[in-house]
Amino acid sequence: MEVKKIKKEEALMVAIDFQEKLMPVMNEKEALEAAMVKLVKGCRTMDVPILVTQQYTKGLGETIPSINMALTEEIAGKTEAYEPFEKTSFSAMRQADFAAEIKKQDRKTILVTGIESHICVEQTVLDLLDNGYQVFVVGDCISSRKVMDKEYAQLRMIAAGAVFTSMESVLFELCGGAKEAGFKGISAIIK
Repeated sequence: MEVKKIKKEEALMVAIDFQEKLMPVMNEKEALEAAMVKLVKGCRTMDVPILVTQQYTKGLGETIPSINMALTEEIAGKTEAYEPFEKTSFSAMRQADFAAEIKKQDRKTILVTGIESHICVEQTVLDLLDNGYQVFVVGDCISSRKVMDKEYAQLRMIAAGAVFTSMESVLFELCGGAKEAGFKGISAIIK
């Protein structure tokens, strides 16, 4: 598959399992959380839909407050509501309601973020690739408990066809230029 630029009208963001009992044990959790909040706000500024998953919410808790706030607060005069997709499969694509929503959104470029890199993120990415999607993994918006697990997951996802990028790269690529709509909002978020 030819690697294309990320275009906002073709993009959909997936946030995998940023939950209360998982985040505290992630490597570099503070940087991960800060990058995720910026990415969520930036995607909302650029009108990129966001799907959120939660793995076994009863045991692992809800989406952490900072990301929940970024998903719901007023941005560019709009407020949003979201309903996380509950899952027990490690791959979000193995949850029928999630897979149906991805198909319904009719966007071929999927921006993947989440924890843990070597489990739920990796398996979701592999299944998205198998289903013909162009997958961009936002490297500073994924993590695992151990650095080695994240590194091996990155290698495997790249070998399978995923493209790795960064939060800032994604946001400025979605925007496209300094005179484009959303640039001022993206610049304010990145500061």
